[in-house]
Amino acid sequence: MTCEILGPGALDYLPCRYGTSKLLFRGPARVLEAPYVAFIGGTQTYGKFIKQPFPLKVEHLTGVTSVNLGQVNAGLDVFLLDPVVAEAARGARVTVLEVLGAVNLNNRLYRVHKRRNDRFLRAAAELEALYPEVDFSVFNFTNHMLSHLYTTAPARFAVVERVLQRTWLRRMRQLLAQLGGKVILLRSGETAPCARSCFDGPTMTACGAALVTDEMVERLRPMVSAVVTVPLPDKPDRRMRQGMAFTSLEGAAAQAVPGPQAHTAAAQALKPVLDRLM
Repeated sequence: MTCEILGPGALDYLPCRYGTSKLLFRGPARVLEAPYVAFIGGTQTYGKFIKQPFPLKVEHLTGVTSVNLGQVNAGLDVFLLDPVVAEAARGARVTVLEVLGAVNLNNRLYRVHKRRNDRFLRAAAELEALYPEVDFSVFNFTNHMLSHLYTTAPARFAVVERVLQRTWLRRMRQLLAQLGGKVILLRSGETAPCARSCFDGPTMTACGAALVTDEMVERLRPMVSAVVTVPLPDKPDRRMRQGMAFTSLEGAAAQAVPGPQAHTAAAQALKPVLDRLM
């Protein structure tokens, strides 16, 4: 049993488990009996700091149960390694899969934690040889490490970028094959090639799927039922943060995630596509 003491302003995510999964999902817990829509993704799908994340808004719009299987800071590996997620997706009428970035995954250059994919574990000899001046022992998170590599040598970073993008494509194909059924890819944020501007700070959450290009998404189109793209606001303001809940210590992190308006836009964009596929 997991106990969490909530501070003033903290949001209760009603954490729950499904089946034998070791992952904690956002509640309230749903009964996995058809009909339902499964939502798989990272921080945006989970709805960190958001009182009504877009999966819940979709449920309100469609009247069909939404099962939120999002994980904060997730990469593809956490879902590939969890059979409960694939089983839940196969039982759904439709699965909405958030397009995640290409940085939080195991690859030939570095390893990440199997459940918390944003946690950097170690660099491979190939990456150490590519950046001999870098001490990789100081990094705990992939974003921090990649930001440093890009700043240190942008030209060499192109090698890292190619490896991550090719690995991402392979993993996405594997995941889509596991999920089966009807899948909608949900893409939000920047669509500029590589989204390298995301490497200018400690988090890439608000920048969309880092290092994922339009071409990469298009190569997956034959395997999915639809692709839905929802742009994020260019300049978020205070009004866009209404409907968020966070403690005083979480303020900076809350500013880095898309606000409630982005969730409303995602739900509205998904509704007609879900109506057609269900």
